[in-house]
Amino acid sequence: MVIFNKEIRKNTKSLSIWTAFIAGTMLICVMLYPEMRNQMAGLSDMFADMGAFTQAFGMDQLNFGTLIGYYGIECGNVLGLGGGLFAAYLGITVLSKEEKDHTAEFLLSHPVKRSSVVAQKLAATICQILALNIIVFAVSAASIIAIGEDIPMKELLLLHGGYLILQLEIATICFGLSAFLRRGSIGIGLGGAALLYFMNIIVNLSEGAEFLKYVTPFVYAEPSTVMENMSLDMVLVGIGVLYSIIFVAIGFIHYGRKDIAA
Repeated sequence: MVIFNKEIRKNTKSLSIWTAFIAGTMLICVMLYPEMRNQMAGLSDMFADMGAFTQAFGMDQLNFGTLIGYYGIECGNVLGLGGGLFAAYLGITVLSKEEKDHTAEFLLSHPVKRSSVVAQKLAATICQILALNIIVFAVSAASIIAIGEDIPMKELLLLHGGYLILQLEIATICFGLSAFLRRGSIGIGLGGAALLYFMNIIVNLSEGAEFLKYVTPFVYAEPSTVMENMSLDMVLVGIGVLYSIIFVAIGFIHYGRKDIAA
């Protein structure tokens, strides 16, 4: 567990910064709700008439005048995109940074199998994503109580659960890609996560892009869809899990065989 602990300690600062930013932004959004509540009905009607823009963010299916509708639109986008970028950052750097920082030779000279190194790094990545989501959920729930509202627990668990699965999928895909990188490239991970986010917008806008819903995890975590069905689309979640398994397997296999640059 030495590598696992080292990975956790090494990323404590970045985890703290990302968590503080996402949780803080969501806290602000929730605390603003009482001030905006009386204007929400008018805003809902206005957004309903905005055509493509409304469809792009699922605002045509959520009632912006309710707490959960407001939360899904405002906080959902913060957690979805912010959490996705953090997951991509962790995944894309976790294996490649050893060669980038010239620490791979020292690490692999110890009596530890490469498969163990990869497994401990993957476990550390997953634990950091779980930590971020637990803290963000706690802050969100506390902020809802602070404004005097009842916590819509089922809806909140579904939304946050969908985004957690989304982040794990993005992290594992980037994890697999990381095994092929020698000098690291945060841009590949962050750019890939952003691309998946915009794919979801395209799916919302165009029926001809329906096939993209099988590519981007943002579709099954879409607040409007989750709230309408009060469940996650388990077919799409299952496809996402399959992608994760494939890319994790690729990461293990390729990193176990590759020539590591000193």
